[in-house]
Order: sequence, then C-alpha cells, then structure tokens
Amino acid sequence: MKFKEFNFDPRVLEGIESIGFETATKVQEQAIPVIMEGKDIIASAQTGTGKTAAFLLPVIHKIINSEHDGHVRSLVIVPTRELAVQIDQQMQGLSYFTNVNSIAVYGGTDGTSFSQEKHALSQGADMIIGTPGRLIAHLNMGYVKIGQLQSLILDEADRMLDMGFNDDIMKIISFLPKKRQTLLFSATMPNKMRQLSRSILNNPVEVNIGISKPAEKVLQVAYVVYDNQKIPLIKDLLKSKNLRSVLVFCSTKSSTKELAKELKRARFAVEDIHSDLDQQSREKVLLDFKSRKLNVLVATDILSRGIDIEDIDLIINYDVPNEGEDYIHRIGRTARAESEGIAITLINEKEQRKFAEIEELLGKPVLKSALPSSIGEGPSYSPSTRRPERYGRQGKRSYGKKRNFKQKRK
Repeated sequence: MKFKEFNFDPRVLEGIESIGFETATKVQEQAIPVIMEGKDIIASAQTGTGKTAAFLLPVIHKIINSEHDGHVRSLVIVPTRELAVQIDQQMQGLSYFTNVNSIAVYGGTDGTSFSQEKHALSQGADMIIGTPGRLIAHLNMGYVKIGQLQSLILDEADRMLDMGFNDDIMKIISFLPKKRQTLLFSATMPNKMRQLSRSILNNPVEVNIGISKPAEKVLQVAYVVYDNQKIPLIKDLLKSKNLRSVLVFCSTKSSTKELAKELKRARFAVEDIHSDLDQQSREKVLLDFKSRKLNVLVATDILSRGIDIEDIDLIINYDVPNEGEDYIHRIGRTARAESEGIAITLINEKEQRKFAEIEELLGKPVLKSALPSSIGEGPSYSPSTRRPERYGRQGKRSYGKKRNFKQKRK
C-alpha cells in the first residue's frame, strides 16, 4: 500500500516523500487507518517494522488539522532517553514541512535543559516525547498544558512494564483528560500488557505483526563456553573478522565495563555504554559508533530496543538474555533494511537451560560452533541435564552438583 492512499495532509506527504518512504510496512498499513479513524489501538510488532512512523504520521496529520491553542496535543511515553531522542528526530523529519513542533524530555541532563523543557511545555509544544520520571517531574509542577490532549502513545510498553514503570504510567495518565485516543505499541504481548490495555484503552483494535521471529538474514551461531573463555573468545572473533560495526550485549554493568577494558587493552576501537554514564557521554559514544569512529560498542540491555543503528555486521550476546523476546530484540539490531548480519551467543553451563527455551521459541536449534583451538575445549551442550539456578540455605545461590573445573568469579 502506497502512503498516498492514506489521505494524509499534503504537507505530511511532502515530509514522507523527502525521507524516501513510498510503500507502507505491514504494521503501518494496518495501524494508520485505525488511528486516522480516532480508535484506540494495541499493536504488537518487533523492532525494525516501522511502528514509529505508524503512529507519528497519523498524529501529525491530526495535529495539523486541529486548532492550535497553546496546548499539548500528543504525549509519547517511552522507556529510555535514547528512544525519546530517536523518536523526536524522526518526528522532526516527518513534520519538516508542517508547523508541528515536538520536544524530547528525559532525565540525566543539567538544570538548563530542564528550564528549556519547562518553557516548551508551558507554551504548549504540540508533541511531548518523554521518559516517565521526567514527565512526572514536569506534570507535578502544574505548568504543562495537558488539558486538551488528543492522543496518548505508549511505545515499547512491554519494556516499560519490565522496568517497573507501571505505577509511573498510571500516575501520568491521572493528569490526562479521560476523553482521548490511546495508542499502545509493544514488541510482545504478555499477560501484564493485556491487563494494562484493559485499564487504559477503550474498545481497542488489535494489530499483531510478526511476533518473536528474527530477521531471516540473521545467521545465528552459539558457542558453549566456560566463563573464563568468554573474553578470549570475543578477542579471537574480532581479530579474525574484518568488521566495521560490532555490538556486544552484556547483562550487567560490571561485565560491560570489564569487557570494554580488556578490548581496549587489546587495541580495539571500543567504548562501553550503560546507565552509569551521564547523558552527554552516552550521546557521544552513540554518535561515535554510528559514524564509525568506534567499530565495537559494548552495551547493557539499554540498547536492545528502539535504537536506530543501521548496518551492524555482528551482534554478540556476552550473556544469554533472560527472556526469549530479549534475544529477538538484541539480534534484531543486525540484518536491518534487507542487509545480512551475524548474531553470536556465548552460553555458559548455567545458561544452557535458558538458551534451550530460546531455541524452543525460535522453533529450531541454533548452530553450535566449535571453539578455536587456542581457546580450549568448552563444556558439552546438555541443557536437559542442567539444573536451573535456585537459592539454597542461607540465601546462597546453588547450581546443583559441583564441577571439577574452576570458574572465574565476576
């Protein structure tokens, strides 16, 4: 379906054409008409399917065709600062030929940024894109002109619930007019998402697009390793391949910092990104990675969703993700826009059962590659014999019988 068929305002179409969009994606084709009709929607679609434009385009069209009286018209709530900035940048591109304005509001900035946000919100920016904590800080002060709000959008709603933002979301909604259009976009649809939708949506239309399936052009490979083999293996992989862009995901800040430190010692162009960095530092690291000043970025899960970084050659999961959906979103950073990519996962003994559950979600096993001879022999892959992690007496973690090898403690 062509974008011209949606009956957008000519100024919206001009923005679409300037970006080079021609044909709508599946989620855009199904969601845009529903939003244009003013109905609530709950839409699930994985990363890279075009869901940001699916809600921005009809919202821009509606704002253009409503009277501007100094009130906020649309509010987008997102889980991370990076996603807020990304959506604001896409908003600016799509609305370039209109008089619609937007602002991204998020924490981790200085007092000057807060004052600028306050000025924009009190003057009535057309669209606010923000993280829950920062939005609540502004709303509590009473100057945000929110009484005439037309639409509320929750993007990456499942991620926000995973991060514990449910109470914050309901707090924000308490400030909003009850008569509004609510759009809920998510990558997955667990029970808690459906519970949220029942409490904030009014007779929503449901759209489901391609849930839990990685891109076909992602070559998935796994290595079964001991913990002390992980860093040597990553060094070996990076040295043996001529790669322009590599993204390594770690489950903890400590492993993120440790791996980046070791790769720097090995003279790789690498930086790490995690919640301990201030916003300015995080933005610089991301910019350097996108511009290829860095070719290796080590990150916590803060980057696994919603970050628009194209042409990543290799994704490495330093740890097995906790959930299958997180695995999908991590490896979804590669093989974007019809390109090919590789996703490698390192599996230690404790994570084998967890990875087997991911394989079950995928519907097929992931290729287990032999370790390089320089790394040594790893454990066998026998997830059915591995006991799940549990807590024993005195609150200490227990992983079943002791093994006859030593593992490096983190």
